[in-house]
Amino acid sequence: MMALLRSVSRSMPLLCARAQRVVCSAQYHEKVIDHYENPRNVGSLDKNDSTVGTGLVGAPACGDVMKLQVKVDENGKIIDAKFKTFGCGSAIASSSLATEWVKGKTMDEALKIKNVDIAKELKLPPVKLHCSMLAEDAIKAALSDYRIKQSSKDKMKQKQAVKNWKLDGLTGRLPEIQ
Repeated sequence: MMALLRSVSRSMPLLCARAQRVVCSAQYHEKVIDHYENPRNVGSLDKNDSTVGTGLVGAPACGDVMKLQVKVDENGKIIDAKFKTFGCGSAIASSSLATEWVKGKTMDEALKIKNVDIAKELKLPPVKLHCSMLAEDAIKAALSDYRIKQSSKDKMKQKQAVKNWKLDGLTGRLPEIQ
């Protein structure tokens, strides 16, 4: 009898996992399950890199938090994207899909990605639309952070140019006369 109980207790987690998968399958579309079980572009980029923009957004009502990062080349094209999400399967799937969609796009093209497009692709139920809204907000926040970094970088270059000009003036350098 004890052996039977031990056998059943050992197999319970496996049975529960299978039952949970069946319940999940009934609630989520297969695209959500695919992105949840096989998320694309999970990870982080160097937030101190001036070519990386980071967007961190959250939904206090449900506790979902998304960090989405984009790496932009000198032509304004997104060459890489990563995400980390704490939340439900729909939030993870929305983040994963968003990173796939932004890669290879210009910043302006990426800003045209809307939550309704993400929700439609993943076939999210109305109760999960906030997840696609978070993904859209994360894209916007990451691109905004990138633009702020670029603006700061440009201001630093201007300040350095002015500083160099003033130093040249103080050293008494004169233009060469030929």
